[in-house]
Amino acid sequence: MSLTAAWVAAWSADPTRVVLRAPAEDVAWTAAELEERTSTAAAALQAGDVQAGDRVLLSCSPSAATVVAYIAILRAGAVVVTANTGYTTGELAHIESIAQPTHRITDANVDLADLPAPLRNPRLDTALSDAPAMLGFTSGTTGRPKAAQLSHGNLLAGARAVVEAWEWSGDDMLLHALPMFHMHGLGVGINGSLTAGGAMLVLPGFDPSTLAEHAAQASMFFGVPTMYSRLADADRLDALRTMRLIVSGSAPLPADLFATIAGQAGQPPLERYGMTETVMLTGNPLHGERRPGSVGVAMPDVDIRLGADDVVEVRGPNVFSGYLGVDTGETFTADGWFPTGDIGRVDDDGYWHLVGRASELIITGGYNVYPREIEDVLREHPRVHDVAVIGRPSREWGEEVTAVIVGDADVEDLRSMVAASLAPYKRPKDYRFVDELPRNAMGKVDRRILGEQIG
Repeated sequence: MSLTAAWVAAWSADPTRVVLRAPAEDVAWTAAELEERTSTAAAALQAGDVQAGDRVLLSCSPSAATVVAYIAILRAGAVVVTANTGYTTGELAHIESIAQPTHRITDANVDLADLPAPLRNPRLDTALSDAPAMLGFTSGTTGRPKAAQLSHGNLLAGARAVVEAWEWSGDDMLLHALPMFHMHGLGVGINGSLTAGGAMLVLPGFDPSTLAEHAAQASMFFGVPTMYSRLADADRLDALRTMRLIVSGSAPLPADLFATIAGQAGQPPLERYGMTETVMLTGNPLHGERRPGSVGVAMPDVDIRLGADDVVEVRGPNVFSGYLGVDTGETFTADGWFPTGDIGRVDDDGYWHLVGRASELIITGGYNVYPREIEDVLREHPRVHDVAVIGRPSREWGEEVTAVIVGDADVEDLRSMVAASLAPYKRPKDYRFVDELPRNAMGKVDRRILGEQIG
């Protein structure tokens, strides 16, 4: 079954239910209206010579129109190529050089008004499970983005896993304030909601006051740590008290922020772990202990293990088929598992913990250092507001452990703190102070840019 065939089935089961709200656009569409709008848009794409299997670049701000365009591409049998709306001309050119899209949908033409009249007899929702559905580009925080090839079956399996794990139902409304060019906003937010037969309330972006204004209408909220931090700074976390479920992902959630959210929002956030290549992999339990610093247990139908050098390896129906233009032998193990590049460990209760990215590994004086361990220690200082640890070239050490701090902590206090907690080779040799850390749209620190900024 295709992803969109599952959605059409859900819509037909309750056609009068309002499934998409967008207050900024004065939108409140029923399932029947969303089906009609997306089928018309898909038929217009086909009239505009979008063929099954064609790649259509989608780079749009969050809106009801973007939701329609996304669904229409898939219903037409084409492949969604995700592209960050903040990309520069050069970055977008890199994406297009890999994807070679035949058509482009941006904010300038997201309403599809430039297309011919819709075909009268379009072929919709005919893709098979193994048909390509999305070319998702990785975040590129440590290198250039790569194109992950995901099928309808991959995306549907990923959506069904979160629907089952989080008991997502037609009674739920998701408050959607995420970007719509990333797996978090598309593969979990939109795909999960439509697969569950639930509803979405779409905001044009994240703003603490606006989100708080609409929070009482929704039962679920998905955010990145930066969003929760901004809600805390604005004293708006209590607006989430009416939610059935609040989820954090896309970047590590600091333990102190976890505690703040739990206290002010009335429930601990459910931290989970996913990737562009795999949709969701693990999550803390809906019912049971949600542990700070842990990404929980395996999602339904996901197998997970530790491979060589403690790299997390996964397999399952949600896992992509490989990167475009890269031999699968370079991507998967000999027995078919996908090494995620994340260094992990699993505790005695089966909860997974991520130590850091293998690509972020710092090798200093012959020792391996993972930034996350040092960052967690430094965050305990009350005058450290944010921190990232990177390795900088060093003639003596190979790489020099460098802590980049947002805040006004005394350096000698920081040295004393890490000396009490960390072995000498892990202790930063240099401390730099900046006004803010460069982050991508999903809240991940862009260590490549940070390294360039501090030299």
